[in-house]
Amino acid sequence: MTAIIATHDLTKEYGNARGIEGVTLEVAEGEVFGFLGPNGAGKTTMIRLLMALLHPTRGRAAISGLDCWAQATDVKRMVGYLPGEFTFDPSLRGAQIIAYLANLRGGVDRGYTRALIERLDLDPTRRFRDYSRGNKQKVGLVQAFMHRPRLLILDEPTSGLDPLNQQQFHALVDEARRHGQTVFLSSHILPEIEQTCDRVGIIRAGRLIKVDHVATLKALKHQVVDIGFAAPALPEWFAGVPGVETVAVADGGLTLRLTVRQDLSAVLKVAARHDALSLNSREPSLEEVFLRFYTPAEASPAPRDLVAAGER
Repeated sequence: MTAIIATHDLTKEYGNARGIEGVTLEVAEGEVFGFLGPNGAGKTTMIRLLMALLHPTRGRAAISGLDCWAQATDVKRMVGYLPGEFTFDPSLRGAQIIAYLANLRGGVDRGYTRALIERLDLDPTRRFRDYSRGNKQKVGLVQAFMHRPRLLILDEPTSGLDPLNQQQFHALVDEARRHGQTVFLSSHILPEIEQTCDRVGIIRAGRLIKVDHVATLKALKHQVVDIGFAAPALPEWFAGVPGVETVAVADGGLTLRLTVRQDLSAVLKVAARHDALSLNSREPSLEEVFLRFYTPAEASPAPRDLVAAGER
């Protein structure tokens, strides 16, 4: 498929630190792409570069073939953007904000806009200053979706939303996918990425370290296997068994949890030899996969420059 977002060696430095470094990425038209990483990893810097709110130290970025900085006005016409913290004139009412932004767009489908307001259970008569964090986020979501943009760029879109509105957001993303729209969303919430996205990019300390389909990342050709025993079990039983990567003790020693890359035939033989009572195998959750790329030893705190800049 044609790439709607394309970056090459995209880098943004903050003093002696880097917000992102050497990010080369393509997002296909019509897909839902998740940009995953903890706070401070560089997600917001990446989005601000795409929206021409920051200028890169080096590298290139284009949306639908248009340079994100030289042709920023044309880019913004096709994008629905939700920043990490949606703010507006505190004295305006929600309806006034939405109407103002709709007029800037040259008009939008009012019926669809009203439907968005109703689905998100937003009271548009209240002033922005009186909105909770979640209601401000609802205004931001309405203005991002209301013109049915070709591309949605959403920074932590469910922040502050209650579970019911999170479900509505997921439904909106599904509808956007069905209509051929592209969604690029950043998040540090693993279940959100797992539920909504086709592919995911994992960013660590400003570097893009993995891009793959969510299903592929979850599988990674290994399984999590829990084996139960009647008496305390020894991890050494599975040392050297083909395909076994790790063995951990659980349930007071009565369960061994293995990660296995190959088929389970060798594991089953060892388990039977030691009179195993039960065996359960499953794919790893996205969180378990993510932690393999982002262990505490590898994760470094956000540089002081980034914290001062409000980076997430």
